[in-house]
Amino acid sequence: MKQFSIFIIALLILGTSQIGYAQSTNLNMELEVTDEEKIILFSGFAIAVIGIFLFLARDIILRRKTSYDRIDHESKNEKTYEKYHSDWGDDYEELGTRKNTKEDKEFREAALNNELPDYYEILGIPKDSTQEEIKKKFRELAKKTHPDKTKEDSKEEMIKLNNAYEVLSDKESREKYDRYFKVN
Repeated sequence: MKQFSIFIIALLILGTSQIGYAQSTNLNMELEVTDEEKIILFSGFAIAVIGIFLFLARDIILRRKTSYDRIDHESKNEKTYEKYHSDWGDDYEELGTRKNTKEDKEFREAALNNELPDYYEILGIPKDSTQEEIKKKFRELAKKTHPDKTKEDSKEEMIKLNNAYEVLSDKESREKYDRYFKVN
């Protein structure tokens, strides 16, 4: 904006200097302005007026009016309305609401490569087990295979048990697992 203002001032000075030069060369002291000088003078003033208008109206021009601006809310004073009704949140997407989540992708890739383990077999439960049965069986197996209890190197078995329980204990994860798991 500063450069634009400097340009307008330079244009006005240039226009006035040309008018002054045109008047000083004529000895009979009559004001003679050529058509070319009139165009320069008029365009300089037009640019100056437009520049002043844009400078004064810059906040109005650059600001987008929303429905919130048009309505007089009491909560505008406390700024609480913006928290719950801001425009930026309209296109916000909750994590996990899309169909192609990272977990879905991992399940699909593992199922395609036949690398998806049988979590029901790992826990030793039937596929129609309830959440309580899954929890009970996991705790029972965890007590038997935990490295602190067995004094053996059973970390990998414990990791498999934890993964199985993590997937089967969550309803959504279990549905995804059942969808992608293939019985060989």
